[in-house]
Amino acid sequence: MKGPTAGAAALLLCLATAGSALGATWDVKMLNHGSDGRMMVFEPAFVKVAPGDTVRFLPVDKGHNVALIPGMAPAGAPSFKGDLSQEVDVRFEKKGVYGYECVPHAGLGMVGVIEVGAPTNKAQALAAADQLVGDGKRRMLELLALAR
Repeated sequence: MKGPTAGAAALLLCLATAGSALGATWDVKMLNHGSDGRMMVFEPAFVKVAPGDTVRFLPVDKGHNVALIPGMAPAGAPSFKGDLSQEVDVRFEKKGVYGYECVPHAGLGMVGVIEVGAPTNKAQALAAADQLVGDGKRRMLELLALAR
């Protein structure tokens, strides 16, 4: 018996790589209480993904949203902002760090970071984090320290 034809081999190669071309999907929950006892959190609050991956923000507890923080994304990256209590899917293409918040609860520390590939804009993100207030600023600086 002979091996697969060139056409069959090409089809198998396409099927094997189709999932990687689409990217992975990562879930981040919007919660009133996290598993670590913190109140008003994204869980996980730090996610490292590859370019082309999608992060799905899930409103497990109502009354939260997700929005990109101005100045906390690579140059040219599109902004995003969801409505309260709505699921939001964001596909990340550009390498760098993205800081995001729940608008009503950012001052309480409900912020997060997504690192896509390498943290190419970390210095810019740190400067933007300095504009945050309350626990949001403290928490953002903790999360940006994880970006490497």
